[in-house]
Amino acid sequence: MLNVGKIEEGFVLDHIKAGKSLSIYHHLQLDKLDCTVAIIKNARSSKKGRKDILKVECDIDTLNLDILGFIDHTITVNVIKDGRIVEKRQLSLPKEIKNVIQCKNPRCITSIEQGLPHIFVLTDPEKEVYRCKYCEEKCRQRW
Repeated sequence: MLNVGKIEEGFVLDHIKAGKSLSIYHHLQLDKLDCTVAIIKNARSSKKGRKDILKVECDIDTLNLDILGFIDHTITVNVIKDGRIVEKRQLSLPKEIKNVIQCKNPRCITSIEQGLPHIFVLTDPEKEVYRCKYCEEKCRQRW
């Protein structure tokens, strides 16, 4: 059995879809932080069969919950203080995401104006559809 030590202060991302932890690691830019990160891939799960887990030893405020909610809003965020879980945060789909994905429409203003932020708005929460704020192109990129 694999044993990964507990963290004293930070957060644990649990119930990540199996095989997706590295993608989340890069999108949250955890590689740019100077902190300890443990990636556990394909751990056994009674609910999902297999899952990934990320343990990060740094302040929870460094985590962009909007990006995480966009990638997978079923992930559980456990906040750790003094080696114990003090809070469990449930994610939701953000109403708007900025500079996470890029609009693929070649006629969109973001293709011409390089300095404009790429903003996508949640237009259909039931079907989890995001559209470009400028041209209303449907987001094709989902994790």
